[in-house]
Amino acid sequence: MSTRRPKFRPEAWLATLALIAICLISLGNVIVRYATDASFAFTEEFSVFFLVLLTFSGAAVAARHNQHIRIELIEHHLPKGMLKVVYILQWLAGITVLGITAWYGSVFALEEYQWESLSPGLGLPNWIYVVWLPLMAIAIMVRMTQNLIDRLSGKSHEEVGHES
Repeated sequence: MSTRRPKFRPEAWLATLALIAICLISLGNVIVRYATDASFAFTEEFSVFFLVLLTFSGAAVAARHNQHIRIELIEHHLPKGMLKVVYILQWLAGITVLGITAWYGSVFALEEYQWESLSPGLGLPNWIYVVWLPLMAIAIMVRMTQNLIDRLSGKSHEEVGHES
């Protein structure tokens, strides 16, 4: 039996719910298509939204537990004193990219709200889908910062199980 603690974080729950929603929507659409030779109109729009939500929330969970795919060759061959510099550089690069994503995502969501743009499939307000981009980018930045603090203080996550 695994000794890992469950990851009961909001973004882990969000990822789980998004995955369940994708499965249910897709299964329902397949059943209806085979039974009636028609399909639900909303399935593609919602499935894409839930897939993006799943991706970003999963990235936040991975960022917290140092489980992102990255090149570790440099980390393995540096002296301990230099590791902290590399950790900070990795964090800065991630924060920069996600900060830009959050900023422009916020601007985009605000514009979608102000222009009252509607989604092409169902005609729902587009900002409902777009507002999650900056929110999840901020969540990833928070989890990256928590991970950096742990790495700088020497704490390691027992649940990290990636091969190096």
